[in-house]
Amino acid sequence: MLFVITAMDKEDSLALRMATRATHFEYARATGVVKLGGPFLNANGDMIGSLIIIEAADIGQARSWQEGDPYARAGLFSHVELHLWKATANHCKAEF
Repeated sequence: MLFVITAMDKEDSLALRMATRATHFEYARATGVVKLGGPFLNANGDMIGSLIIIEAADIGQARSWQEGDPYARAGLFSHVELHLWKATANHCKAEF
């Protein structure tokens, strides 16, 4: 099953995001569940949140993955949503 995670950063938290970015990427690669992901940007091009699509057996496993993400563990996010998701188009072919 696919799940989409949307998470918005707390105000003025770019320094925290940058300090935990490497461990966030390590976690994503090590767990092997991320299908697509990337940051939301503000008008200045600064990162202000995340969109991540993961594969998991159920919503509990997806929630556990999200809660274990170094960004979440560092307290980066002000708001997180997790939803079951169905892919109907795949045109970006992004590399991770």
